[in-house]
Amino acid sequence: MDSATYCRPLRCIRNVPVPHVRAFCSGMVSSMKRMSAVCRPELFVALLMLVGERSLLQADVKLPAVLGSHMVLQRDVPLPVWGTAEPGEAVRVDLDGNQAETKAGSDGRWQVTLKSMKADGKSHRLTITGKNTVVLEDILIGEVWVGSGQSNMEWQLRSAHNAKQAIPAAKHPQMRLFHVPKVQNKMPASDVKASWKVCTPQNVPSFSAVLYFFGLRLQEELQVPVGLINSSWGGSPIEPWTVTEKGSGGMYNGMIAPLLPLPVRGTIWYQGETNVIQKNGLAYRGKMHDLINGWRRVWNNDDLAFYFVQIAPWDNTRYADGELPKLWEAQAATLKLPHTGMVVTTDLVPNLKDIHPRNKLDVGNRLARWALVKDYGRQNLVYSGPLFTKHTVDGNRIRLQFAHAAAGLKSSDGKPLSHFEIAGQDGKFVPAVAAIDGKTLVVSADAVPTPAHVRFGWQRAATPNLVNSAELPASPFQTNNWQGGTGE
Repeated sequence: MDSATYCRPLRCIRNVPVPHVRAFCSGMVSSMKRMSAVCRPELFVALLMLVGERSLLQADVKLPAVLGSHMVLQRDVPLPVWGTAEPGEAVRVDLDGNQAETKAGSDGRWQVTLKSMKADGKSHRLTITGKNTVVLEDILIGEVWVGSGQSNMEWQLRSAHNAKQAIPAAKHPQMRLFHVPKVQNKMPASDVKASWKVCTPQNVPSFSAVLYFFGLRLQEELQVPVGLINSSWGGSPIEPWTVTEKGSGGMYNGMIAPLLPLPVRGTIWYQGETNVIQKNGLAYRGKMHDLINGWRRVWNNDDLAFYFVQIAPWDNTRYADGELPKLWEAQAATLKLPHTGMVVTTDLVPNLKDIHPRNKLDVGNRLARWALVKDYGRQNLVYSGPLFTKHTVDGNRIRLQFAHAAAGLKSSDGKPLSHFEIAGQDGKFVPAVAAIDGKTLVVSADAVPTPAHVRFGWQRAATPNLVNSAELPASPFQTNNWQGGTGE
C-alpha cells in the first residue's frame, strides 16, 4: 500500500490542497507499514484524523506581497497590516514596539491597525505571530506613491533619453521599488506576484522612468524614504483601471486592488493615447472623474493626490483630426477636481512621429513640482505652466488671462509666439499674432476685424513656444466655452 492509498481519507478534510496532504502522508508511510502488523493502516489514519487534525492541517499566517521586506510604509497615518490565517487564530503584530492583536475571522482574514509613525530613516522589523511567525526586515517609514497608466508610464528607465547616466547613478538605499505584473481579473484580487526591491543600478533599469524620476526628485528634496509602486500597462484605455459602485475593470482588479488598503500619499497618472484613438473627446473628462473618485473611495481618502500628464502631441493619422485637442481639454477640465494637478509636455517632443517621447526626466520632475507644493508645502516653487482662464474682446483684439503665469509670460526660444489662431463669429480660424503684455496676451489678425474666439496649439502636431518665467509650457486651449480648470 502506497501514500496515495493512505491519503484518500484525508482529501476531504477542510478542503486541504492535495499536495499538502501528500507531503504529510509520504512522511507517515514507513511508520504505518511498521504498525500494520499491529493494526490496519486505515484504522491508524482514522485515529490520526480524530486526534491531530487541527495541528496537522492548520493554515499558516500569511501576508500579501505588497507587505514585504524592504518596503516603505506611509508616514504620519494609521498603518493597516493584514493577511490570512486559520479561522479564529490569534494574530499579534509588532513593528518595533508598535503593536496590535486580533483574531482571524471565519474566512481566515485578519487586519490590525498600528499607530502612525514618523519618517526616521531607520530600518524597522515587522513581526507577525500566530501559530507560525513571519518576520519582515528592512522596512522604512516615509512617502509612498503609485504610478499608473499606459505605455508612457510603463516606459522603462533603460529606454529613457538619459539612461546611460541615470542607471549607474541609481544607488538610492532610501528609495524602494515595487513593480506590479500585468494581469487582469474578473474580480478584485487580494495579492500579486511581486516584491519590494532596494533602488540599485541592478534593480532600476526595467522600472518606470517617469515614476523613478518623480520619486528621485521627492527623495532628494524631502530627505525621507520614498516607496514607488508601478502598476501600468502599455496600450491600455482608462476604463479597465476604473472602479465604481457598479463594478470594476480587469486592470483595477488585478493590479490595483491587491495593493489595498496600503496607505499611499497619492498617484501619478500618464494615460490617454488609446482614448484619443477611440475618439472619446470631452467624454474622457467623465472617465477621469470615475477613475479618481473610485480610487479615492477604495483608499478611503478623499484627499488622495492625483497628478497626471497631459499627453504629448503625436503627428499620426491614428489621431483623427481634432481628437487630441478635445482630449486635452478633457484633461484640463479634470483640474476642477480637488487635489489634482497636470503637467504639459508639448515642449518635450523632438520627434512628432514618436508617441513615446524619451525625455522622462522632465516629466517626472514636473509631476514632482505639484507634489512638493501641494503635499509638502514647498514655497516659491512654480508648479505649473500657464493655464488659460479668461478672454475679453477689445475692439479688433482679444486679451487672454492665465493662471500660473509666475513672474510673466515669454517665448521659450526668443521667436514670436507660435500656434495662435483667431476667428470671428463664423468660426473660421486664421493665423494670429500674439503679443505679451505682462501676465496677459493680446491676440489679433488683420483678416479678422471683429474677433470672437482664439485657440492655441489646437492640433495634434503643435509644439508651441509660450512658457512662463519658470520655463514651463502653456497648455493648449480654445476660448469658446472652455471647460478647463487651473488646479489652484
